[in-house]
Amino acid sequence: MLRLPRFGIVTPTRVEDAVAALATPGARVVAGGTDLLPNLKHRLDAPPVLVSLARLPLGHVTRDGASIVIGAGVTLAALAEHPLIAAEMPSLARAAGLVASPILRNLGTLGGNLCLDTRCRYVNQTEGWREALGRCLKSGGDRCHVVPGGQTCVAALSSDCAPVLVSLDAEVVLHGPAGRRVVPLEALYRADGVAHLTRAPDELLVEVRVPVAPGPRLAAYVKWTVRKSIDFPLISVALRFDLDAEGVDGRIVGASIVAGALASTPRRVRKTEALHGLRLADPATADAVARLAGAQLKPLDNVPYDAVYRRRMIPVHVRRAVAALAAGAS
Repeated sequence: MLRLPRFGIVTPTRVEDAVAALATPGARVVAGGTDLLPNLKHRLDAPPVLVSLARLPLGHVTRDGASIVIGAGVTLAALAEHPLIAAEMPSLARAAGLVASPILRNLGTLGGNLCLDTRCRYVNQTEGWREALGRCLKSGGDRCHVVPGGQTCVAALSSDCAPVLVSLDAEVVLHGPAGRRVVPLEALYRADGVAHLTRAPDELLVEVRVPVAPGPRLAAYVKWTVRKSIDFPLISVALRFDLDAEGVDGRIVGASIVAGALASTPRRVRKTEALHGLRLADPATADAVARLAGAQLKPLDNVPYDAVYRRRMIPVHVRRAVAALAAGAS
């Protein structure tokens, strides 16, 4: 049996008090605990105190002008079932509904999913296993077992919601000692699996703001795992197509393709301008999107599945997702 280490816990009722509590060196935030507590059992961290968000007012979903505002405390289950999210951002509702299992979705929060710790097949093991292999960059060592000689940790961000929200140009609101600041969600992450979040240790993610589509849009999220529940994604891709007319007869005027589970940041596919002018109703469009994604997205051996096979699966699942979008909108 894996036991939790000893720690203190505080349960503030105001965001300001939570921020003040995070000033304690090593303090960590806990919401649903579905990511943090297993990591503590594996001794991947040993915080002196946990700052619980259970009593903070962060469970709102509202429309604010041209944006949808989602509190960081909204559970993944509530996000998947919320009518406003389903109507305006169906790809986000789908991503939230694919996380883990119903029990974990009832506990896990949007903020927690966006701030997931990075994972790697060589570090998310018991402490004894890591010691036997030799510690890596993420566990206090001086080597990377994925990229021999690598100087930066390549542990993967396995969040389902992050690639979708990056594809939708979401922003996050961070609250720290100096007050609130708004940053693009994409800027919350950096390419370092050891310290992949740019928010300060005493900052709290309190809100996500997503701009409403100004015109016709189709979006999807595809996730491939060995099992249909519980598992983190082996590959995941969020797709967004802005169109010049309703339905698949419209031509693409804007596209965003963002992958997860490859690196410590969501990976944005570049040169999507090549898709502009194509029609989703044309079967060749699915092939074009699949080729673009497959050429740029290159998995590593950082999750427990063959990287070569994962790379082959990317264009397959992207092609299927685009074809399903076209069929559903026709």
